[in-house]
Amino acid sequence: MQPGPTTTQPSQAWTDQDLTDPHAREDKAERVRAMFSAIAGSYDLNNRVHSLWQDQAWRRAAVRDAEVRAGDEVLDCACGTGDLTLAFARTPAKSVLGLDFTPEMLDFARLKADRAGEKSRAHVRYLQGDAQDLPFDDASFDVVSIAFGIRNVQRPEAAIREFFRVLRPEGRLVILEFATPRAAPVRWFNGFYCGWVMPRTATLISRDKSGAYKYLPRSVGTFMEPESLGDLMRSAGFSQIDHRPMSMGICVRTRGRKIVPGELPSG
Repeated sequence: MQPGPTTTQPSQAWTDQDLTDPHAREDKAERVRAMFSAIAGSYDLNNRVHSLWQDQAWRRAAVRDAEVRAGDEVLDCACGTGDLTLAFARTPAKSVLGLDFTPEMLDFARLKADRAGEKSRAHVRYLQGDAQDLPFDDASFDVVSIAFGIRNVQRPEAAIREFFRVLRPEGRLVILEFATPRAAPVRWFNGFYCGWVMPRTATLISRDKSGAYKYLPRSVGTFMEPESLGDLMRSAGFSQIDHRPMSMGICVRTRGRKIVPGELPSG
């Protein structure tokens, strides 16, 4: 039997001082890559445990809202270990490409795809790359997705412009991201759970020394609200933007379409 992928523990990527506003760090991209390299092996387990097993339901909802049609080509950016990529692979899509910035995450994604094998209907492949500079021609995909990754990009506005560029007319962009719940009791519980409980238990499970589970909740609290994300999409050219809160607003699905002037929507 071949050994599975391995992870490395880099020096600490995030300290308390770095987390005042992690999105303002000029070296955010390299810190994020080092962090995900360190936690790749325990990433799925921590996702399941600390979302209370809701993370896969959120991904399934994102796939449904992408309205994948027979023959569509899908790009899943910041695919991580490939959960959303494989969910798309079970649709009528012609092909699904998972792209991620961190090689170690892709190692686990490829292993998972091999194991899924016969359950996948679409052709699946993986590629290392940067969402801010996609290595694809204009109008290459019918669906672009990114789950819990847009806040980890150095310049989200650049990534969203790239998503628009590589989508075909009528293409759909689907973003999953954490948010601050509106209801006060839920907001309080979520703040306590994500700010105190999760960093400790997730660090224990992963044996992480990079500071990843200090960064992750802080990166949510200092990131833009869904409405601002929608405005960013609109400024890039997207239209028909809508938001779908899930799990009492802990997670929000944001969707937009690329409607090109002069092109009539089909259907």
